[in-house]
Amino acid sequence: QVQLVESGGGLVQAGGSLRLSCAASGSIFSIDSMGWYRQALGKQRELVARVTNSGSTNLADSVKGRFTISRDTAKNTVYLQMDSLKYEDTAVYYCTCNARTFVGGLTIDRAYWGQGTQVTVSS
Repeated sequence: QVQLVESGGGLVQAGGSLRLSCAASGSIFSIDSMGWYRQALGKQRELVARVTNSGSTNLADSVKGRFTISRDTAKNTVYLQMDSLKYEDTAVYYCTCNARTFVGGLTIDRAYWGQGTQVTVSS
């Protein structure tokens, strides 16, 4: 089983910055991609950013030019640098990892989720 530990959330004023981090651990054979989703109060969960094993990145249109996703492969860690934060960015941010893990001598592919970290942007 893969464990995801998130950190970096908090309260920040509009225009400020935060950096989220997420470290994956466990019996990991390989990681296909890591990324971040968010869910605001009363809204559906949406993809914010992701990075694949090949290094390709995807960003939601609403955060392009403001957020940057990166990955430290050696540490199985993904980061989300959040600049020029807006009130609309307020949400619970969830780290996700699509990984292949060892199970009973075999490997399986599954998606894993962190506990979530609150990001609140004030005026």
